[in-house]
Amino acid sequence: MTQSHWSTHMSNDPSHLREQAARTLLDHPWIGAAGVATGGTVEVAPAAAALAVTPVPGPLIEEYLDHWGEIYDWTYRTAAVRHAADLDLSGWTASDTGRPLPAAHMTEWVERTVDLVLETSPRTVLELGCGTGLLAHRLSGRVLGYVGADVAETAVGRLAAAGIPGAAFVRAAAHEAGGDAVRAALDTVAGADGRPDCVLLNSVTQCFPDLRYLRAVLLAAVELVAPGGTVVVGDVRHAGLLDAYCRWVERAADPDAAPDVIADRAAARAQRDDELLFDPPALAAAVAGTSREVRFAVRAKTLTENTELTRYRFDAVLTVDPPAPPPEPGTVPWTDLAAHPDPLAALADRTAAGPVRVTGIPNAALLDRADAVTAAALRAAAGTDTAVALDPADPTALEVHHPAATAARPAHALPGPGQAHEPLHTFVERRLAEAARAHLRRHRPAAADVPVRVLPDAVPEVTG
Repeated sequence: MTQSHWSTHMSNDPSHLREQAARTLLDHPWIGAAGVATGGTVEVAPAAAALAVTPVPGPLIEEYLDHWGEIYDWTYRTAAVRHAADLDLSGWTASDTGRPLPAAHMTEWVERTVDLVLETSPRTVLELGCGTGLLAHRLSGRVLGYVGADVAETAVGRLAAAGIPGAAFVRAAAHEAGGDAVRAALDTVAGADGRPDCVLLNSVTQCFPDLRYLRAVLLAAVELVAPGGTVVVGDVRHAGLLDAYCRWVERAADPDAAPDVIADRAAARAQRDDELLFDPPALAAAVAGTSREVRFAVRAKTLTENTELTRYRFDAVLTVDPPAPPPEPGTVPWTDLAAHPDPLAALADRTAAGPVRVTGIPNAALLDRADAVTAAALRAAAGTDTAVALDPADPTALEVHHPAATAARPAHALPGPGQAHEPLHTFVERRLAEAARAHLRRHRPAAADVPVRVLPDAVPEVTG
C-alpha cells in the first residue's frame, strides 16, 4: 500500500476520524478538553476561560447574557403592552395564560418595590437592569439622584430621551456596575466619587447564568454602596418553589390530567426552565467573603392579588455596614394569636404594644388551610414600621417583624448552602455542542458527522 493509499484508508477509519475530531476540537478556544469515549462519542468540556465571570465574562457567559439582552431589546422595541410612557409592561405575561398581567396588579407590584427602596430614605439609587423605567419614573423626585443601567439599547435610549429630572441612564450590564460608564453617570447625579445609598436589582437576577455570576454582581454592589446603604434584590424566583410553580402551570394547561401526569410534566418543565432561581440561603451565601458587614432580610410579596408574582417570588434587602441593630424583640408564635376570635386584630394589638417577632404564620398564597393568612392581610393589620417576611428556610411560613429593622439578621446566620436552579448548565451543553460541530465542519469536514457530547456538570460550581 502506498503512502497516499494508507492516508486515505486511515482518514476514513471511524476510530481514526474520532481521534482527529478530538484533536481538532482542542483548537477551539471554548473547549478545554476533548477525547474519545467508550462507544465512539467525542466528549468535550468547556475551557475555564470560556466560563470566566471575573475580571471579565468569558465568551460563553457573554453569549448567554447577549441572548437575554436581545430578547429584551426586541420586547421593548415592539412595546406591545405600553400603557403609558411610565407604564410600559411589555414582557410581563402570565405563565398560565400567556396574557399580559393586569395593569392594576403590576402597578401595585411597582409601588411595593418603591416602598421597599425608600424604606431607608436613600439619596442616590443605582438600578442595575432598569428596563422600561417602571421604577425610575416613580423614584424621580423622591431621591436626589438616580442612575439606571440596562443592556437593552432601546430602553436606555427612550429613558434618556424622556428627560427624567435628576436621572441618568447608561447602557451597561449588571457586572459593569463599577465600570467607567456607570461611574460617570453617578458623578453626574451624585457628585464626584459619589456612592449610591441603594443598589437595586429588581426582577433581573432571573436573567443571570448561574450563582457565580450572581455572586460577582452582588459583591461588586456591596463594595460600591455607601455605609448604611442597601442592596435590594427584588422579585426573585424562589428555587424552593420551582416544582410548585411548574405543577401550577401544568395544571392550568390541563385541569383534568391525572396527578402523576402533572408530576411528570412539571419535572420536565423544571428541567428546561431557562431562568436562574435561588432561595434566601443561597443568596446570603453569595455575599459571603465580603469584608463589609451585611445584614439580610427576606421580605414576602405583599400584593393583594394572589398571582405567580405573589406566590413564587420574594424580595431581599441587604444592609451594608449597618448602624447598631435594634434590640432583639420577643418572639410570639402565630398559634398564640390564632387562638383569638380575630387573629389579625390580635396581631394589630400586639404590634401596637411594642417590638415583637411573630413566627410560623401559614402562607395562604401557598397553603390551603383554614388558619393560613396572606402577606397582604398581615401588612394591612400590622401597621406602620412593620416588615412581613418569609421564613428563610420555609417559603410556606410567614413572619411579622416590628419594627421593620428587626427583620434583618447577619447574612452568615442564614442556614446554608441553599439551593438554586442554574440555567447555564443546559445552555453550555447546547451551545458548546453547536460550536463543536461547526468547528468540525469548518476545519475537519471528514469528521463533521462524528457524534459530539458535552460532559454533564462541566460548568464549575460556585465556591466560597
